[in-house]
Amino acid sequence: MKTRIIAHLGQSEILLPSLIAEALAANDRAKLRMSVLQAVAQQARRPGGPVPDLVVEARAAGLDAQALRGLVLGARAGPGELVAAPGLDRLKADLVADGEAMIAPLAAADPAAGAAATARLERVAADLAAPGPDQIALADIAHLTAAPHDRDDDTLHRLVMDLHREINRLAAACAEETVAGARAHGLTYADRPLVEAFMRGVDATRGLKFDHPGLDTLATRVGERLVLQNDIGTTDAHVLVVAVARDQVTVTYSDVHRSRAQFFIGLLDGFPVLWSGLEQARAAGLGEGGAFYLVTGRLVGDVAAQAAFLEALGASLVFLIDWNRARKILRTLLGKGDAVRVLERAARMRVGHRAFLELGGAELVAAAVRHAAPTRIGFGERLDDVLGREAALDFVVGVLAIATETLQEGRSLRLANNAVEAELARHLDRSDSRLLAVAVRQAGLAREVAARIAADLAERVAGRPGQGPALAALARRIEVKADRIAVEARAAARRFNAGEAIARLVDTVEEAIDELEQAAFLASLIDRDTDTTVLRELAGLCEAVVSAAEAAAVGIDAAADVPEGRRADSDDALAAAARLSELEHACDASERALTALVLRGDGPARVLIGPLELARALERASDRLAAAGHLVRTHVLAHLSA
Repeated sequence: MKTRIIAHLGQSEILLPSLIAEALAANDRAKLRMSVLQAVAQQARRPGGPVPDLVVEARAAGLDAQALRGLVLGARAGPGELVAAPGLDRLKADLVADGEAMIAPLAAADPAAGAAATARLERVAADLAAPGPDQIALADIAHLTAAPHDRDDDTLHRLVMDLHREINRLAAACAEETVAGARAHGLTYADRPLVEAFMRGVDATRGLKFDHPGLDTLATRVGERLVLQNDIGTTDAHVLVVAVARDQVTVTYSDVHRSRAQFFIGLLDGFPVLWSGLEQARAAGLGEGGAFYLVTGRLVGDVAAQAAFLEALGASLVFLIDWNRARKILRTLLGKGDAVRVLERAARMRVGHRAFLELGGAELVAAAVRHAAPTRIGFGERLDDVLGREAALDFVVGVLAIATETLQEGRSLRLANNAVEAELARHLDRSDSRLLAVAVRQAGLAREVAARIAADLAERVAGRPGQGPALAALARRIEVKADRIAVEARAAARRFNAGEAIARLVDTVEEAIDELEQAAFLASLIDRDTDTTVLRELAGLCEAVVSAAEAAAVGIDAAADVPEGRRADSDDALAAAARLSELEHACDASERALTALVLRGDGPARVLIGPLELARALERASDRLAAAGHLVRTHVLAHLSA
């Protein structure tokens, strides 16, 4: 009666806050009831099929979940493509009432607009016509829940969406106040800290959307609930509604992209939120075949827990804007799943992806490839195929961070391109360093074989029997292991398009191990009658090879750190290369001295040939290690001159 009197006095506008609050609640009810109608149609077509769990959604909308579930379970197909369900007439009447409640604030603000909306409601309500008690045609359900772009084909769903948009506009225009940047009306004293917490989160990351529209918030008191709405972006089905009532917060989120909805849920995994399943619904004209997804989450906690959750929720919204566009671009650079991983890491780092899109997206990376690595990354080649998966992820996240920093600090695109090129070069250097680490491991295996041979020769010099066949077997196992490592390293070198010096280095150290394996075999055959002087000369030669393997490991390890820019690493690598050259000369001299000693000796050929062949194998191993030192020097000097 008070409403009628105020309207009669021509002061309907003072009712707008309460009418808007009720209209927003009616919007939630209408959307849920249309979802129930879709479930009724599905149940009629496939009796006994799964029934969506509507408990959380019904609680948020203030409806009886059991009654709605009973209506769906009772749906039965009838003749002539009809469906019957107990309580269907009441549901249809309630849908019309929801529409009238949504029109009420529009009529209060603009009677002509209200009359036009009422006429639309009367027309679209024809789909609710009852062919019989608690009956409706399946075709009518499909039509009234559709949302076509063609305005000539009006539907109840289209009307509800249009009214919702107008209600939000009215709410923004007639808001009683602004609370921390949110348009608000009807708030209680207790509502304010919660609104402020949500807006703290929104404002903490709002700048990451840059010039993109979105993130406007409405806060309304609806009966016993505080309701927060955020527009996120511009897509019709991309909606967030948050309701706070007593000890719980209910989040209702809809999205045309299932993967983005899952991403949104993942951003809030630090809170004990009970999420519903991602229910699929259909509405023509919403993209992705008309499908969209609805998820509801509920958090129970005191005011402090609610405020913390609302702040995190508000901060997460900016990372949903243009999310799918960014994902599609990143999928050209990385694997499908890894594109989402990059977006998640960028969100948790509060870097985001909007700046990356603003600065050109994939072209930002392509420009860096053209300038910094044209020979190592081919056109259209994915970064994870070149850098490796984890390195590619790190690089792309770094690019997103560079883009954000560029826009935040007002830097030029040229500086952004330079920074991305430097980041790419750093990751390529890391790929080279990983391959060099493989060569270090190989050098360690070479040193192990050489040291075992040296120990065996020392035993012989002391008059004790050597290891014999056991030495050869051990060297063979190490050589097989080294071969396997080398095969993997060659594949990685091809995948990473590694520099020629690094690829050759891996092969060269492997060749040294092959020579040492042969040396171990020959050492196992040394005759017991071999002269002690010859054995001592062999032991000295072998010790020099052990030192060469150690120098190779030290030099390669230092070379791997050269890209980090420390002068000491460059000096160590070059010193190791020089040491390898000296040891190679020493091994040459020792091998010649031993050759002379053997050839001048007196004894059976079997006693003389063994030491001679062993000395030659050890000398060849030292040659290979010296060649590795030369490659280390080439790699280091190339970096120093870059």
